[in-house]
Amino acid sequence: MPATRLDHLLAEVRACTRCAEHLPLGPRPVLQLAASSRVLIIGQAPGTRVHASGVPWNDPSGERLRTWLGVDAAAFYDTARFALMPMGFCYPGRGKGGDLPPRPECAPQWHPVLRAGMSQVRLTLLIGQYAQRHYLPDSAGSLEARVLRHGQALERGLFPLPHPSPRNTLWLRRRPWFEAEVVPALREAVAAALGS
Repeated sequence: MPATRLDHLLAEVRACTRCAEHLPLGPRPVLQLAASSRVLIIGQAPGTRVHASGVPWNDPSGERLRTWLGVDAAAFYDTARFALMPMGFCYPGRGKGGDLPPRPECAPQWHPVLRAGMSQVRLTLLIGQYAQRHYLPDSAGSLEARVLRHGQALERGLFPLPHPSPRNTLWLRRRPWFEAEVVPALREAVAAALGS
């Protein structure tokens, strides 16, 4: 797909109002990508802070994710390196236990055409259960099991990760193997995908 076509597609996505009636803060699709992106990060959905700023991963979750990746903000927001695309592009609202799940309309409608426009992607990071259920439908078990088997998914250019939200601090603390084993493997895979 030519870069100009991808630019038109991004403009179309950012103007999307398909599920506006379900969005308490209204539609504001938040994503960032380019035809030259090498690593695609598929998250969940913007929170209120990201909705307000329009900058993906511009919150404590993003800070932790960048630490896991071993990159600074300048590298992270360089679209030639990283594409940032959630399962649901708009803030979905709040539920009893936190933010609601991503709206189900986004991924089927937009992911295939956007991914087709990013021919240079070498690695896709699947952040959290929603991205993993969509892109690893044949991978049974819990989030923990999928993360432990990251090597199998990596053979297909995918890397499952827990969500870096501060709400998951206890999950991470109870699984020291994540920082000891998975984070180094993640950094190595990202460096290889970026060619550095």
